[in-house]
Amino acid sequence: MTDAWIIDGVRSPRGKGKANGSLHHIHPQELLAQVLQALAQRTGIDTRDVDDVIIGNGNSTGDQGGCIGRMAVLAAGWPVEAPGVTLNRFCGSGQQAITYAAMGVQAGHQQLVVGGGIESMSRWPVDDRPPDFTFNNAALREVFPLVPQGISADLIATLEGFSRADVDAFAVESQRRCATAMAEGRFDRSVVPIANPDGSIALAVDEFPRPGSTVEAMGKLTASFEAMGSHVFDGYDRSFDDMCKQVYPSIDHVEHVHHAGNSSGVVDGASAVLVASPDYAKAHGLTPRARIVMSGVAGAEPVIMLTAPGPAAQKCLDRAGMTAADIDLWEINEAFAAVPLKTMRDLGIGPENVNVNGGAIALGHPIGATGGILIQTALDELERRDQSTALIVMCTGGGMGTATIIERI
Repeated sequence: MTDAWIIDGVRSPRGKGKANGSLHHIHPQELLAQVLQALAQRTGIDTRDVDDVIIGNGNSTGDQGGCIGRMAVLAAGWPVEAPGVTLNRFCGSGQQAITYAAMGVQAGHQQLVVGGGIESMSRWPVDDRPPDFTFNNAALREVFPLVPQGISADLIATLEGFSRADVDAFAVESQRRCATAMAEGRFDRSVVPIANPDGSIALAVDEFPRPGSTVEAMGKLTASFEAMGSHVFDGYDRSFDDMCKQVYPSIDHVEHVHHAGNSSGVVDGASAVLVASPDYAKAHGLTPRARIVMSGVAGAEPVIMLTAPGPAAQKCLDRAGMTAADIDLWEINEAFAAVPLKTMRDLGIGPENVNVNGGAIALGHPIGATGGILIQTALDELERRDQSTALIVMCTGGGMGTATIIERI
């Protein structure tokens, strides 16, 4: 089996996922196309050699429908011979895309592959009803009474004993670290500006962060999922909180602690990472930045939904013959503050080397694109610190986790 080398990666800035966000007016195919164009220009590859473009997307409806991976390749002006495919592992979609790219290269089936993702959350369909992870499958719901992710996060906090003060403090620290990173230009290597149709710049830097956030300000925000948790929606015979108590009878109530300030931000964004075999890279003068050491995916109980990052990371470490002590930097996606808090507890690691530049609470979580963004963020920071190894891990819908270990070359 050959190595899979990361040659380079680029991403868009993250725009606010609303109609007034700076990227909302750009079609998601075009947003991803600009990122693909920037990746090709930066690396100097002959795009006719690309074996596949594998793109993660979490909501393939509307303007993101069909195979957005292929459509973005065409929109980017790449040769028609360059194929594209789209996959969905919920929040882990972009990370899974890069894993599949690495697998193709490692297996010798492919030589040059792009993995990444796209999510224009501002274009998601508006629905007043909470998300149904069974997708209207009443039979499945009887077996697994799945609840919205925010309530799953509150369930984690309840079972783990994370207080409102704990999750708010984590969120404020994410904002503080992000503000420092942006002031020092730590994201500059990966971020490429996105242009309007007339060529002017639509967005050049992440626009979601709220620097100066305080615990006092966080404390004034209303818990986002408390009312949802107690309500009985049409088509259900009990509330979401009661569904949680049915599966976890040790609790007498769900402590609702998450809100907009300590949960991941709704944003638009795209990412792309170029993966190559050593033979191809050497033959074409491509200098690698890192190799993909190992990847892993794990499932966990789907009602609590967001607890699989720990098992996924541990599986990844075990298969690589490594321990947590071998990892210099960690990126644990901040879907909700309770997720990285629990993952750190599960793995026995402290916060000093986790999400050192802030995370999705500060910067936003463009579902399909985040995995690629986190891998780039980790690699950029390894180089800045002159360190070696990073582990990137995410929770996903349906009770899964995705993990990747990268090592600088």
